[in-house]
Amino acid sequence: MRKIEGDLVARNIRLVIVAGRFNELIVNALVQGARDYLQRHGVNAKEVDVIMVPGAFEIPLATKTALNGGSYDAAICLGAVIRGDTPHFEYVAGQCAAGLQKVQLETGKPAVFGVLTTDTVDQAMNRAGGKSGNKGAEAAAVALEMVNLLRTLED
Repeated sequence: MRKIEGDLVARNIRLVIVAGRFNELIVNALVQGARDYLQRHGVNAKEVDVIMVPGAFEIPLATKTALNGGSYDAAICLGAVIRGDTPHFEYVAGQCAAGLQKVQLETGKPAVFGVLTTDTVDQAMNRAGGKSGNKGAEAAAVALEMVNLLRTLED
């Protein structure tokens, strides 16, 4: 039996970070975490673009457009949706996740879900570089691994 998995080595890889500006302080920390992780793993900063959209709901469309352009191997999708007093949270978070799943199945390229869905601002801050790590960095790791895995599977 052969075990197939991707590694975390950057080999001629072009990435896009698509991030929602809503909850900007948190999202900026996620973006910085992703950029730092990629740099530490050998991704040239010139090979990473950042696209900012108004909020998490807009991330799937921008991601699909970027990935369909052909020059990106994967998208790292970052945002922060924090529960409020209305059902808005469920609509935005759920549709963002479903939209990104559809994007990756349609494009055949990873659209990594790094959108925080938390109950409080404190929980979001903890996941954007606080005591729970940085989910932006984790999403960057997933992007590298998936690009390399898909390349292995295509060979």
